[in-house]
Amino acid sequence: MAGAKDYLNDYVGRNREKIESHVREILKLIGEDVEREGLLETPARVARMYEEIFAGYSVDPRDVLGVTFDEQHEELVIVKDIVYYSQCEHHMAPFFGKAHIGYIPSGKIAGLSKLARLVEAVTRRLQVQERITSQIADTLDEVLQPHGVMVVVEGEHLCMCARGVKKPGSQTVTSAVRGQFRHSAALRSEFLELLKR
Repeated sequence: MAGAKDYLNDYVGRNREKIESHVREILKLIGEDVEREGLLETPARVARMYEEIFAGYSVDPRDVLGVTFDEQHEELVIVKDIVYYSQCEHHMAPFFGKAHIGYIPSGKIAGLSKLARLVEAVTRRLQVQERITSQIADTLDEVLQPHGVMVVVEGEHLCMCARGVKKPGSQTVTSAVRGQFRHSAALRSEFLELLKR
């Protein structure tokens, strides 16, 4: 995860040699020459990459929110355009996009950077976009106990753009609503209108 406090997947760290061996075997099975100069260090590079892109397995998303603050602000808080990168659990192909989070505090707030960290903790795993959206909303709902939460996630999936139906540029948009957002069309509209600005 980007920032001052970087997380790495400890499972990968403990199994680095096995992962490198399996990557080398996969390269052979697709017809590559693992002794070719350009591939000599590939298994080690892949293992290091896995430590980073699968760092979410070593983090409890609830813990990422860290210290919360008592604050009597009970109006909409939005952090938008949080860029994320994830891996599709069906093809292990990347997908990426932006997450937008809104919540109405009920006396407790989180540091704004913690919302971006929450997105990182949830996305740096094998995932599906629908689950990412729900996990972000559910974690905020559980930890902050706000009056309401709304999360919108946009994504471009390489498993759909670069293979299969091959439709580059197509976007998937998912949303999750909790609390007051679920019952108020006006609140949902306000959130979506503010995202457009």
